[in-house]
Amino acid sequence: MSGVLQKTVTADEADMRLDRWFKQHFPTLNHGRLEKLLRTGQIRVDGGRVKANARLVAGQMVRVPPLGDDTDMAAPSIRRPKEVSEHDKKELKQMILFQDDWVIVLNKPPGLAVQGGTKTDRHLDGLLDALAEGGERPRLTHRLDKDTSGVLVLARTVMAARRLTEAFRERDSRKDYWAITIGVPLPMQGDIKAALTKGVGRGGERMMVTDDEEGKSAVTSYAVIDNAARVAAWVGLRPITGRTHQLRVHLAEIGTPILGDDKYTVAPPKWHDIDGPENPESFMRADMPLHLHARRILLPHPNRGSLKAVAPAPVHFTRSLKDLGLSAERPDDVFDDMP
Repeated sequence: MSGVLQKTVTADEADMRLDRWFKQHFPTLNHGRLEKLLRTGQIRVDGGRVKANARLVAGQMVRVPPLGDDTDMAAPSIRRPKEVSEHDKKELKQMILFQDDWVIVLNKPPGLAVQGGTKTDRHLDGLLDALAEGGERPRLTHRLDKDTSGVLVLARTVMAARRLTEAFRERDSRKDYWAITIGVPLPMQGDIKAALTKGVGRGGERMMVTDDEEGKSAVTSYAVIDNAARVAAWVGLRPITGRTHQLRVHLAEIGTPILGDDKYTVAPPKWHDIDGPENPESFMRADMPLHLHARRILLPHPNRGSLKAVAPAPVHFTRSLKDLGLSAERPDDVFDDMP
């Protein structure tokens, strides 16, 4: 039939769902029409009928029928690279902790949003064209809050993105954070288990602890690294689950909110008595940045072995440690002796 295309699945596209393959190559083809073409056998893979959720294999041949003048099926859509200022290029490259042909690991500074949103024009995703360097545009594989600093992993190819995303989804990764808390968590080491749900509170929408069945289970392991008498603590955190604002909500829930977290700072504590200030909010300046840092990450490398990255803490974090008289050592193995 005139106009029929035969496209070969590349190595980077291996294990991709067929519907996502079409979305990537032919974004003007809507899902309803795709399903109809599949039902009628006009779209085939290696000559056979398939469903939208079929996983592709490198080297397979996808038959793409003509779709009319309103849909350009001749080639994938080409995204025009976004202009990035020289200042932003320099700042972005200074964030790089590690890179190879598969991944780029950044130390994201506090205050830089990962993706755009309401009233957010400048964000990391909008700067990633500066790291393409003649190749593919790097892809985000996980997220950090705007005010959280630290390790962020980018994928340099489609295959790398798929494998890294799978590692995060299957919890085949380990992420450790540092925080400075108002008050000292007791006991000094343990797990916080509290389901979370979206709610509305001070400052608008926020995550909240809930007993409802609709709440999503959330678990955080923590260990106090050092403490400043009854005032504050330097805490290591390991999220076992990955819920929105999980670390911030969990620490606030046990009465030791993160320094600088004006969204979730609450008093008095609910779970136990702590030897912290009677009014945690009095311990915070109005301009105090969030003291939450993604310190290190360990996960399977998308091509070989494992990937481990450690991010130095930002200036405001290390300055606060010094001001509070906390240890200058960096015990990244704080969880290694935990049962």
